[in-house]
Amino acid sequence: MIIALVAALVVIAVALVLVQRRRRRRRRRHLFIPVAPPAAASEILVAEPVAMPDVAAVEAATLASRLGGARGVFSRLRGAEADAAVREVVEEVLLRSDVGVTTTTRLLEELSTAGSGGSLVATLRERLLASFVTADRSLSTTVEAGRVPVWLFVGVNGVGKTTTIGKLASREVATGHRVVMAAGDTFRAAAADQLEMWSQRSGADIVRGAEGSDPSSVIHDAIERAAAKGSSLVLADTAGRLHTNNNLLDELSKVRRVADRSPGQVTETILVVDATTGQNALSQARQFMAAASVTGVALTKLDGTARGGIVVALESELGIPVKLIGVGETAADLLPFDPVEFVDALLAP
Repeated sequence: MIIALVAALVVIAVALVLVQRRRRRRRRRHLFIPVAPPAAASEILVAEPVAMPDVAAVEAATLASRLGGARGVFSRLRGAEADAAVREVVEEVLLRSDVGVTTTTRLLEELSTAGSGGSLVATLRERLLASFVTADRSLSTTVEAGRVPVWLFVGVNGVGKTTTIGKLASREVATGHRVVMAAGDTFRAAAADQLEMWSQRSGADIVRGAEGSDPSSVIHDAIERAAAKGSSLVLADTAGRLHTNNNLLDELSKVRRVADRSPGQVTETILVVDATTGQNALSQARQFMAAASVTGVALTKLDGTARGGIVVALESELGIPVKLIGVGETAADLLPFDPVEFVDALLAP
């Protein structure tokens, strides 16, 4: 009895399977859409090979093409004559470009003294170039025997300080230096993570501490590691100090003292400034100069809405040399600052 029941169930199951197969076959026949054979490839007609662009020519125009916002402000002066009729235009352009009241007043007086004839652009170019300090704009690695050069980076949050360090690390490693990066911004975990990413990209070493740990100890450990491994440079990040907070600025002074102890030697203290902040950059620079003995400025985001004149104001009013400018996102977009190239990029047709 049981055997017969099992046999009946097997027969029913086989019958169901056969019915489902037939249904699937019918669906396939209904859904079948004949595919047309592929069309013959169209013939590609090329009259002559297209020459590759001149790389040198592209590089020569890079800075001028990236200073779009700043060049736009100065465009009103191109072709104008140096006479009293355009004095108000000159004043407006200089103020709008973030040159500042003090420097603008001085430049207007110098333009008046220069006379009323000739090209305004040529006269303004001459006076702008005279506003820049005559200082060494290279980044020094000269130290006493047995010590490791340290470049210390300071600036408020959001100016591009950590990114600037990463770009410099890439550049220095590419030139053969053994670089150690110190993740001294221990109050912002994202800063250390960002440096870690740049470390992987560039091949530089990195020392980081626990979140909230003493920044001075992290930088000290990085210097010790660099000395032990024979590295040639330490790039030290610091927390984004608010220039209005005296306690934080005092702590920054401590960081610099620790970084300058043997086996380390601070050869550069770079203030990183966002060019889009305009005249606010001057107040930041004044405070950081006192707290950290700033030796130079890295001006970032000049390829955005920045209007360029803050470069002139920083050098003319504070005497700080701008050593680096950022005009893009990649490591190759961090450029040594050249006053002649910069002014010509602003004023050239």
